[in-house]
Amino acid sequence: MLPRKRQTAWFLLLGILAAFFFSSCISRYHKLPEYQESIVFPPPPDTARIQFLTKISNSIDIVGQRKGIIKYILGEDPGLPIIKPYGIAIRDGVIYICDTMLRGLEIIDLKKATFRYFKPHGRGQLRKPINCTLDEDGYLYVADSERRQVVIYDPNLKYAGAIGGERNSKPSDVKIFNDRIWVVDIKQHKVKVYSKKTRKLIFSFPDAKPGTKQFLFSPTNLDIQDGRVYVSDFGDFKVKIYTLEGEYIGSVGSYGKALGQFVRPKGVAVDRDLNLYVVDAGFETIQIFNKDGKLLMFFGGPYKGPGFMWLPAKVVIDYDNLEYFQKYVDPDFNLKYLVLVTNQYGPDKINIYGFVEPKNE
Repeated sequence: MLPRKRQTAWFLLLGILAAFFFSSCISRYHKLPEYQESIVFPPPPDTARIQFLTKISNSIDIVGQRKGIIKYILGEDPGLPIIKPYGIAIRDGVIYICDTMLRGLEIIDLKKATFRYFKPHGRGQLRKPINCTLDEDGYLYVADSERRQVVIYDPNLKYAGAIGGERNSKPSDVKIFNDRIWVVDIKQHKVKVYSKKTRKLIFSFPDAKPGTKQFLFSPTNLDIQDGRVYVSDFGDFKVKIYTLEGEYIGSVGSYGKALGQFVRPKGVAVDRDLNLYVVDAGFETIQIFNKDGKLLMFFGGPYKGPGFMWLPAKVVIDYDNLEYFQKYVDPDFNLKYLVLVTNQYGPDKINIYGFVEPKNE
């Protein structure tokens, strides 16, 4: 047994090391990247409507780098990267990112400042997760194009079931609306509507022949707002609009390189004013149209630094998690809602924008 003086010295040393350890852990977290100059679209002298707020590319952006004695002992933390994101969803301060190369999801808890990979096994195993969404009960729905199913997980991320699976099926997006599961099937040229309760198919649309205006050649993404279903048709270079019953209303866009036209339309999102956001992976921009289909503006562009895009895929609009990004908003602006965009390549994998209004407007 150590002499009393040695015991005291030993306990003091342990106490000092513990203090260093806990102070290092506490100081490990730091906020997301900030930028000295506000990056806005459209640029001055036009009135700014979109401000680039920050980006997320790896776990370091969320949990921070090691500091103090922990860094001295363990060295630099390489972090966990977001590899090749496509779909994204956000709810209650948690971001879910479908990563096609990971064959799983990155899950980011903004409140707890945690970042982790979700790679389920067994019946819940994913092969190529493309898009995801959550319902009001916290269930996660993942459209997996290689598995040919929408895979469902409970609020604890335990496997809860799957829908689809037909040999000629290829789901590419999923949305929950009016107690129904809306699934885009790129291979069957349909939007399929399932009962959320029974998970049985209710109906699908459009019932149209190839070549007709309502036919979906290669539908990839959808959003639903105010009784309208917006579907991006990659194969027809348009966003097509239907009623909740599947009746064709009209379309936005056409093939071409002019403003208001598309080359590779992918993700779509609609805000509460029925403004339509459309990702074009060819132009590497997002174009915004009003409810009548008139082009309002675009933002992004081929990557040349923060705020720009590199093969963007998905866009999501969020009104409920502004508190986590408010500190990045220019003091001259009011933040109305968030716009999250995934980039499949480049250094900035998740771009966080804000739709803003000048305070003196």
